[in-house]
Amino acid sequence: MIEKGFSQPTDRIKRLANVIVTAFPEVEAERAVLATEAYKETEGLSNVMRRAKVAEKLFTQLPVTIRDDELIVGSLTVHPRSCQITPEYSYDWVEAEFDTMETRMADPFKIPKDVAAKLHDAFLYWPGKTVSDLATSYMSEETKDCQANGVFTVGNYYYGGVGHVCVDYGKVITKGFRGVIEEVVAAMEKMDRMDPSYMKKQQFYNAVIITYTAAIKFAHRYADKAREMAAVEMNPTRKAELLQIASNCDRVPEYGATNFYEACQSFWFVQLMLQIESSGHSISPGRFDTYMYPFYRDDKTITKDFAQELIDCIWVKLNDLNKTRDAISDQAFAGYAIFQNLGVGGQDECGRDITNDISYMCMEACAHVRLPAPSFSIRVHENTPDEFLYRACELARLGLGVPAMYNDEVIIPALVNRGVKLEDARNYCIIGCVEPQCPHKTEGWHDAAFFNVAKVMEITMNNGRVGGKQLGPVTGEMKDWTSIEDFFTAFKKQMEYFVYHLVEADNAVDLAHMERDQLPFLSALVDDCIGRGMTVEEGGAIYNFTGPQAFGVVDVGDSAYAMQKHVFENKEITVAQLKEALDHNFGYPVDSSTQAEKAFDAARAAGGVTPAATFNTSSCGQSDEQKVYEIVKRILSSNGSVDLASVTNEVNRNLGSCAAPSGNVDYFAIKRLMEKTEWYGNDIDETDYVSARVARIYSAEVEKYTNPRGGQFQAGCYPVSANVLFGKDVAALPDGRLATTPLADGVSPRAGKDTSGPTAATNSVAKLDHEYFSNGTLYNQKFTPSAVAGDEGLQNFAAVVRSYFDHKGMHVQFNVIDRQTLIDAQQHPELHKDLVVRVAGYSAHFVTLAKEVQDNIIERTEHNFSGGCGCGH
Repeated sequence: MIEKGFSQPTDRIKRLANVIVTAFPEVEAERAVLATEAYKETEGLSNVMRRAKVAEKLFTQLPVTIRDDELIVGSLTVHPRSCQITPEYSYDWVEAEFDTMETRMADPFKIPKDVAAKLHDAFLYWPGKTVSDLATSYMSEETKDCQANGVFTVGNYYYGGVGHVCVDYGKVITKGFRGVIEEVVAAMEKMDRMDPSYMKKQQFYNAVIITYTAAIKFAHRYADKAREMAAVEMNPTRKAELLQIASNCDRVPEYGATNFYEACQSFWFVQLMLQIESSGHSISPGRFDTYMYPFYRDDKTITKDFAQELIDCIWVKLNDLNKTRDAISDQAFAGYAIFQNLGVGGQDECGRDITNDISYMCMEACAHVRLPAPSFSIRVHENTPDEFLYRACELARLGLGVPAMYNDEVIIPALVNRGVKLEDARNYCIIGCVEPQCPHKTEGWHDAAFFNVAKVMEITMNNGRVGGKQLGPVTGEMKDWTSIEDFFTAFKKQMEYFVYHLVEADNAVDLAHMERDQLPFLSALVDDCIGRGMTVEEGGAIYNFTGPQAFGVVDVGDSAYAMQKHVFENKEITVAQLKEALDHNFGYPVDSSTQAEKAFDAARAAGGVTPAATFNTSSCGQSDEQKVYEIVKRILSSNGSVDLASVTNEVNRNLGSCAAPSGNVDYFAIKRLMEKTEWYGNDIDETDYVSARVARIYSAEVEKYTNPRGGQFQAGCYPVSANVLFGKDVAALPDGRLATTPLADGVSPRAGKDTSGPTAATNSVAKLDHEYFSNGTLYNQKFTPSAVAGDEGLQNFAAVVRSYFDHKGMHVQFNVIDRQTLIDAQQHPELHKDLVVRVAGYSAHFVTLAKEVQDNIIERTEHNFSGGCGCGH
């Protein structure tokens, strides 16, 4: 037997996990109030000292909460799975949603009236003083116009704190916070008073000492709380647990850990304090098995079962952290995601495999807890043990969307190509969704922007216009194109313009953080900030990058190939006819969802709608297309799904004798023609390399630029769930995609277009030159549970991964779930509260996602193995 299965969690873990699943997140006000007080009290100090005083107040005054059953303690909020507000970055969107955040489409939070009142009072201090205010002041009107028109957004760091980093957890677990303070004191003693930067460095060092002294007090407050609770605890078992918790918090993280339990508690305090200091998401634990294993190996008193329960407790705590964003941004990050990426496996600095007991115990923890966090990852290389990959595939078969899998053979050379030393590149970890970096030596500024490549194509087809506005440069009217090269020439010029403004926006935000958001706690755990005497925001890290990510690459590639084949090579339609069809959304109503499109087609097939040339209304006052769409919307809103029979009946009953106008151009026929194409995702070189060309145009343009920290821009290709949100900004495309519908997710083929099997799909994806996308690429693949069942299914599953990585793919992750289960969960969410799925670079509870994101996951191609193992053999 190859498959081994997973053990059952303890009752404690079941109870702790259930608290997370059943909690309705709340917004709390304590951090916002305390931070505002600290800023008011420190207006004459330097920024780094003000931030130190903020951290000091937070660490010494935030409420201390120990929840029932916890063995690892430390909470950001009083209520489970809730969040704090960080007004120093942005605040006005919070106040605007006081009355709507609880009922919004994605990631609702409750804001009690008294909390809203406290936040309102705190917000009165902040107009003109936030990081986002300063960033906006640096941006040109042209750059702001690009964002307003859906070309890109830099909202991640624009409205929140610095994240996407992996700090030196091992340093704290081994040496403690006192060791950090001692390192700072030693650096101060070496300072040269003649150095012009002496005073600035001294401010940073003093800020670190203040911050870490307060951080020690924070842990001691938990020790005191545990003793206080133990004094009144009647259950002798729980009383002993609380006293042990107190003992742990007395020691760590002030001092180095002496056993595995202390190491776990020390790790968690670091993770929590990073989140308290800043609202940045993607604070990622990195290579957990590497720095935790020595403490497990050397602890001769701990049992494996108790060590497993401690790791399980950490998994639950990672789900207790949460954050809120504005209503629009939360659609892009749907599912309460904060992207704490924790990885296992891979190589050490010398290229040796480092898989160990903790690597497997982390997989067990995912199976036990069955919650969205952490974003669990594994590294795979040519010497990865088969046993390790089989266990990873067994975990993926559970349908939790983890682990995401990463290819050392592509990522390491990609990082070296960016100037990272080989030994550091071999030690890479994954940050956030899919972004590789050298841990605790990098300020990668990953996920720095969403860049909508498909929107750039739309603008190109309109000679730089969006609506009636000339947004981009004039590059020629589409009707004058005589070959696909005319498109690419214009597309490159538009790309140059919009990437330039993307860089301007990112650098404006970067500068604003440098001036108003210097973080001493974070910086002291990133090399070589202490040695250089500067924060990460000022460029103190050894490696500095900015990583904006593209989405819509595949949509543009498929669209360009469809034009090349049907317009320029086969000459089946003219450019003018295609442009007219695009301008009229192929005869469909705008704002149609994928389900509505199918219902519309079904109604047409039943004779309810005739092909239309335009959207002009008939003598009845409304076009048949619009009537059908209104019917579809009504049925969708009442049932949550489309019943094609009821649609047809409604159409026939309502349309009567009104007929849509006909014209000289059959837009429906043009859509069918353009869709009769060999698509990316089926291992066809001719089309795959068009998408690769589009991807390279973006990455080549991005990597021309540098950031204020002295580092290089590097491209990524992943969407989070922005392919759904920002698809709403994109008009119809030549591949037959209708206006406002979702774009392809990441480097994955468009939903339903990869019809030649899983290996053909992976072969296509592997052709995208992933080495150029050193900020990460994201590939989702979906299997039915029956396809990967049993030993044979497990072997096939692992073979697909090996084959894809042999072809130089960078990343892959899987949903293993059948379509009907997802549809049932959409229709009966109360029965599926614990259903976890992979969205993009993260997993989430399916029922918490916006319906349009759920629909996008349902529509993804379901793969099976047929005619062999599916791995090309």
